[in-house]
Amino acid sequence: MISAQSLSAPSYSGRRGREACIGDAIAEYADQALLTELMLTPKPGLVDRRNSGAHRDMNIDTFLASARAIAPWWSRFVAIGYSSAHVSAGAALPLVRPTGVLCEQAMFRATSGVNTHKGAIFSLGLLCFSAGRLQARGTEVTRERLCGEVAYICVGLVDRELNRTAPTLTAGERVFRRFGFAGARGEAASGFDTVRTAALPVYDRVREDGVDEGTALLHVLLHLLAVNNDTNLISRGGLAGLDYVQAYARRLLRDEGVLAPGGVEKMALFDDALIARHLSPGGTADLLALTWFLAQFPK
Repeated sequence: MISAQSLSAPSYSGRRGREACIGDAIAEYADQALLTELMLTPKPGLVDRRNSGAHRDMNIDTFLASARAIAPWWSRFVAIGYSSAHVSAGAALPLVRPTGVLCEQAMFRATSGVNTHKGAIFSLGLLCFSAGRLQARGTEVTRERLCGEVAYICVGLVDRELNRTAPTLTAGERVFRRFGFAGARGEAASGFDTVRTAALPVYDRVREDGVDEGTALLHVLLHLLAVNNDTNLISRGGLAGLDYVQAYARRLLRDEGVLAPGGVEKMALFDDALIARHLSPGGTADLLALTWFLAQFPK
């Protein structure tokens, strides 16, 4: 974990060297967050070491190729945030978006057009960008400040982009129009409220109790599946699919979830059930990666 002291701004003349060092550390956490999420097994309906989940167009090698392709971009998000810290939060999003598009293009080239990490690029890119902005201002980089900075940057984003009139709508826009769920944009605009309220407290508590990281993250995943209105699930299975996943997760949590005897085996059965129904909670997978990333910072 990066310490609070190491993330406070340096006051000496070697600040630029210090900036690069901190930027590299933050970028490494972003990269590791994706790999940690990918390798976590078993994850219901998702690509992992056990299988390809409910996906037929991607597997673990697809995700590994994607992660390698986008890894160099995380430090660029940090650097852009650092250099644009003087720009108001309300005017900051257009400064980082072109880099996000280029990062997505690198992903698509590596995966032959398969969308593996678009949501993660959006969310982790914003967090890396925000970390750079905080660092340049001499502000301690903490979980709450990172999430708060993202929320300031994304004020009005949902109304601007999901309420717009367009001849064709993306899957996320269609879900928002029909059900009102704002997906990744809504999470960012809220400062990742679901992660802060439903995931990080669980992760912190079970880790403090001595639970290993993998088991802790699987348990956190259950908590996220129980509450997250995952637009990927809705796109695949409608509200019935979402309700099925949330109810299944809540049922497992009533029996202590992954922490119960046989808990991991029950997650494998959950995985089988979602595969049979072609349900994949991809948005929740992104929130799990964000949970791990934010957990590396002071509260």
